[in-house]
Amino acid sequence: VADSTNRVLGGRIHKDPPGLADLTLVLTSLNLHGLSKNWWGQPARVGIFSDPLMLNYELTGKVALLRLDDGKANAVGHDLITAVNDGLDRAEAEASALVLLGREGKFSAGFDLSEIQKGPAEAQALVERGAKLMYRLFDFPQPVVAGCTGHAVAAGAFLLLCCDTRIGIDGKFKLGMNETAIGMTLPVFGYELANHRLSRRHLTAAFVQAQLYDPKGAMAVGYLDQLVAPDALGTTAHEIAAQLAELPGEAYAANKRHLRRDALRAIKESLAND
Repeated sequence: VADSTNRVLGGRIHKDPPGLADLTLVLTSLNLHGLSKNWWGQPARVGIFSDPLMLNYELTGKVALLRLDDGKANAVGHDLITAVNDGLDRAEAEASALVLLGREGKFSAGFDLSEIQKGPAEAQALVERGAKLMYRLFDFPQPVVAGCTGHAVAAGAFLLLCCDTRIGIDGKFKLGMNETAIGMTLPVFGYELANHRLSRRHLTAAFVQAQLYDPKGAMAVGYLDQLVAPDALGTTAHEIAAQLAELPGEAYAANKRHLRRDALRAIKESLAND
């Protein structure tokens, strides 16, 4: 670190003169290139490979953890999309299952409104990138387990629908799609995810009427599969992912894609037409 400090942001390496912030990052990350203790106390290999203010990555055995944490609402903006794609690249290369975890109290509050409000072109660009990320998660060959740490609204709810198994916690949280309430017509990926994963009995209320649910209601509707105590969320998500990681990977991927074939095809065609 004599001449410059390398910072990896959004997948690009930037060289800056070393300052206090850079030195702090270097010192903090010195233990991130070997084994450390992860969030459930087991040895993990941890790495900063994207924007460390958006996402942390840990690998424990066959399970990769992607922890979303922007320090705010985990809004789905360009930086977060880039960071998650970086994490998926790494998980696909070195893991057999994936856990997607939010920050305390917030899984994700949806698309970044500051970007949406810049104008139609900027909004369209962000939604298109978000749709491609949703498609990738929904089509991801490995088992994907979500640890829903709190609120999951709009794009946050869609992230849950993309995951194979969704573990949540009880509390005063809201989950669901509020697009109709804010005057937005949902794109194809939103309809296909909702139609594929949500209960038919609740689909109109959830998709058309913008009903938001507490965690127990969200489990009945189909956003979540299981509720656990808050202090058991990380352990439970990891245990389920580790069990799924032992299934034959090629068969898991093939059967997932066969089950979701029609929805995946419709989403892919919509992306090609945008």
